[in-house]
Amino acid sequence: MKTTEMDIVEDRSPSDAKIHRLITSLEDPSVDKRHQSVKALGCIGKPAVKPLIQALKEAVDNDHRWYTALALSRICVPAIDPLILAMKVNPEKEFRRFAAASLGTIGVPAIDPIINAMASDDRELRGFLSLALCRIGKPAVEPLTQRLDDADDIIRSCATLTLWQMGETGLPAMLDTIEKEK
Repeated sequence: MKTTEMDIVEDRSPSDAKIHRLITSLEDPSVDKRHQSVKALGCIGKPAVKPLIQALKEAVDNDHRWYTALALSRICVPAIDPLILAMKVNPEKEFRRFAAASLGTIGVPAIDPIINAMASDDRELRGFLSLALCRIGKPAVEPLTQRLDDADDIIRSCATLTLWQMGETGLPAMLDTIEKEK
């Protein structure tokens, strides 16, 4: 019997085999199958996070990385902390780039955890986290602006640089904050 997307959505305790099968489908030549797998993995949620992060780590091409990152973004909040942790321990640039894209696609719920993770000594990690915030855009401006006077020098610097990098989206808020401090 063939498993359908509805079977997966209705099954609240998916097996590891089912998750693995869906992750494997992210490499299917059919774009429709890949989209169905992204949607199904998003519906599975938290149980799919670790296997998806492992798949992202092992991906050999950007198409597979993209669909894996997209599936993680569809899981949303349960994927945020594991993605950030995985970025901290995995220095591989392509992994970090797609993990950051996933966090950026998650959007608003990821803003504070991303900013907090910028306290790292790892400059490259901070750069990828900044890119995630830039991808989020305008919703990240206020939380970044609030961190311009953070007690942590690194977070303060990262907030400033990220707002600067956002250009027209972030610069006015940063300049307003500077003006108010005068």
